[in-house]
Amino acid sequence: MSKIPLGPFHPALEEPYKIEVTCTGETITDAEITVGFNFRGIEWLAERKNYTQGIALLERVCGICSNVHTMMFCRAVESIGAIEVPERAKYIRVVMAEAERLHSHLLWAGVACNLIGFETLFMTCFSLREQVMDVLEGISGNRVNYAMNRPGGVNRDITDPASVLAAIRTIADVTTKQLIPVLTTDPTVRARCAGVGILTREDAIAYGAVGPMARASGIDIDLRKSAPYEAYDQLSFDVPVRQEGDVFARIVIRALEILESCKLIEQAIEMMPVGPIAGGLFPTVPEGEACVRIEAPRGEVIYYMASNGTDMPARVRVRTPTFANMPTARVMALGQGLSDLALIQASIDPCYSCTDR
Repeated sequence: MSKIPLGPFHPALEEPYKIEVTCTGETITDAEITVGFNFRGIEWLAERKNYTQGIALLERVCGICSNVHTMMFCRAVESIGAIEVPERAKYIRVVMAEAERLHSHLLWAGVACNLIGFETLFMTCFSLREQVMDVLEGISGNRVNYAMNRPGGVNRDITDPASVLAAIRTIADVTTKQLIPVLTTDPTVRARCAGVGILTREDAIAYGAVGPMARASGIDIDLRKSAPYEAYDQLSFDVPVRQEGDVFARIVIRALEILESCKLIEQAIEMMPVGPIAGGLFPTVPEGEACVRIEAPRGEVIYYMASNGTDMPARVRVRTPTFANMPTARVMALGQGLSDLALIQASIDPCYSCTDR
């Protein structure tokens, strides 16, 4: 029996974490995860900055899901201040959220293909990801940290919907014809991923798994359906669910969600009403508190905010999906081979920096 530490610093990961596994031969018999190596004090800082500064600060919780966090911050302010968001702004928020989901899932798919050994498919995923980033840049002016959201609406309109639709349709076409067939039917992918890192439905519930992790274990939950926000209740889409709970199921779920995000963006662009994209000047936030939730690419994000009536929030609390999903790595690793550990932990699509904050 031997103990093997991985991390907290790893040449393949920019974000530090540590997982220490106990092995009997090549079989993992126990695993312990340690985080907290990248604490930035974002919640503490948010309580010492005004609301406008807070938007810029919370956008930097995560480099992949930056739009999610500004939208959550703004939605919390809107909830406390009873601020109405124009209909057009709601549709623009959906476009940005789904484009960000595409970005996240394509990045993850590329990483998964690289770990499996599909270098050609890795390049296809990253080529599609580049097109998504071009769309995001065309709308917001930025490839990351888009600065799109403000309390009561958005900062920028979609001025060239035709180019957005053209790019999204290309991504959907390549995903349908190349990405999904390989990821779902290729015997090498199945041999490498099927039956590996199983998270049963019971364990997913016990550990509180969210997002694609939960849906790959047979839990049909997606806040865009069960508790719709912005314009999601006006749009039609499916929520892919698998029962196997293994790495292969998580690959399939994210691949199918790419197509659903493309479908949502097309509908949002075509159904988007004319009108203003934001309200008036930034309002004073009254005393109060709010708890808001949305479905980020990795799963449910929760924000709690309390206001004391000043220009700075009294409390900002963030719960990211990786915080809920990360402990499942232990139960998924038990009984698996040591060589499968990298693929198992990658299948969570972890974001340790946003978890540490």
